Amino acid sequence: MKSLEDLEYVGPSTAEKLIDAGYKTIESIAVATPEEISGAAEIPLSTAEKIVASAKSQVEVGEFFTAEDILNRRKGIGRVTTGSKELDTLLGGGLETQAVSEFFGEFGSGKTQIAHQLCVNVQLPVESGGLYGSAIYIDTENTFRPERIVQMASAKGLDSGEVLKNIKVARAFNTDHQMLLAEKVMELCEERKEEEKEIKLLVVDSLTSHFRAEYVGRGTLAERQQKLGKHLMTLHTIADKYDIVVFVTNQVSARPDVLFGNPTMPIGGHVLGHSATIRVFLRKGKSGTRIAKLVDSPSLPEGEAVIKITPDGIK
Repeated sequence: MKSLEDLEYVGPSTAEKLIDAGYKTIESIAVATPEEISGAAEIPLSTAEKIVASAKSQVEVGEFFTAEDILNRRKGIGRVTTGSKELDTLLGGGLETQAVSEFFGEFGSGKTQIAHQLCVNVQLPVESGGLYGSAIYIDTENTFRPERIVQMASAKGLDSGEVLKNIKVARAFNTDHQMLLAEKVMELCEERKEEEKEIKLLVVDSLTSHFRAEYVGRGTLAERQQKLGKHLMTLHTIADKYDIVVFVTNQVSARPDVLFGNPTMPIGGHVLGHSATIRVFLRKGKSGTRIAKLVDSPSLPEGEAVIKITPDGIK
């Protein structure tokens, strides 16, 4: 993997400033504006323009591909089973790589349970609905429970000790820390490229809790959305570049002005709504069931699936 110092006009001190500002890869600089680089590294705009141009010359930016090329690439997309045949069918065969899938719903709707299940299922062989890979879990609400992983792994007939070793967990304490961890995932993906079990799943549970807590009131909305948009761009880069499943959970808020229909709305507004590749709304059903409703997908029709959370996992 090339370092920033491989770029023209970037010395050790400039590289350090860029890394501190969140520009850790040549790709991240190639898609940035000279103004952003100038401000981040405290260098003249003319120098920043040359650095961005140098970065663009080293990566595939601004290149066009035929629709046939894209179709052939999509044939190699992997899918991870959710554990529910009905939900897998709704999702076109499971959660796909090269995409950011968002599951939102109120507390107790099963978002974190599905996140845990995916960490187990991604380690299954391809023929069993997995990708024979490892997982990374960014925990923002202190809800990751290794005991639950043990239960789910044992139900699948897997060695729970081995399953736990293949899940890396990090606790995010604020939005900046959360964004830094997402950037660190890229480094981990590069490091584990040659290992037997590559990273094939990134979970962020939940995506918006820190953004919601730190940016309160309409006065901070623009700054929050801009920061959230940058974070989502990083997640999309990870999904696409490393061919992994990115699964994020999201909270909801109640809208008292809605008199008919469901008054709950996902946090994140249009920035998240337009960015997520697949959006699924989870709500509680009867007799301990959960209803999963596919509300947005570029290629799948809307629909619903009924799932159940059992001691053995998602059914």
